Amino acid sequence: MFKRMIFPIVIGVLGCAILIWLGTWQLQRLAWKEGVLAEIRAEIGAEPVPLPEVIDASMKYLPVEATGEIGDEELHVLVSRKQIGAGYLIIAPLTLDDGRRVLLDRGFVRDMEKDAERAGGSVTVVGNLHWPDDMNSSTPAPDMTRNIWFGRDIPAMAEALGTEPVLIVARDSTGAGIDPMPVGIEGIPNDHLQYAITWFSLCLVWFGMTLFLLWRIRARTD
Repeated sequence: MFKRMIFPIVIGVLGCAILIWLGTWQLQRLAWKEGVLAEIRAEIGAEPVPLPEVIDASMKYLPVEATGEIGDEELHVLVSRKQIGAGYLIIAPLTLDDGRRVLLDRGFVRDMEKDAERAGGSVTVVGNLHWPDDMNSSTPAPDMTRNIWFGRDIPAMAEALGTEPVLIVARDSTGAGIDPMPVGIEGIPNDHLQYAITWFSLCLVWFGMTLFLLWRIRARTD
């Protein structure tokens, strides 16, 4: 009887060992990811600096302060907010005091306020540089007739508004009726705990199946 049990025991032990290793690895990844998120959170909330003259994507999340004039042109990005519903992010050009033009994400307005008039003018903006991961292969092209975009495509938006391909996401209000949506870590996935629970749960199932198989072998032998 014991000889018949050797193979199931070996398979059971190996399977449990692999699943426990996978779960432990995910817990290690969880600790690493939480450290990364803590660094990003600290970087986002740091004291703003003047907008650098030379900007690249490595400056993502950099807190900046810029003074300039908000232009009348707008691009509207279709989004949805929990407990609110559909609405639009308002992307406008910001002409700085030194003549540079950059993109400004002013924040969110509800669907019915898409085409409402909004105050522009001189403003000092505190926000974060951002290169959002809004676009993928399935994102539709913008509806230029209705001025509806389906993601913040920085190069295309910069071309449409005649600005540098640089986006500042405002932390605070830049006008009445606009709800700022500052950069945060909410959109950064961190599913390692769920993965760890899944692997450990599978280990318990594997262990239970192994015990059941051994019981069946012993019952048949008896």
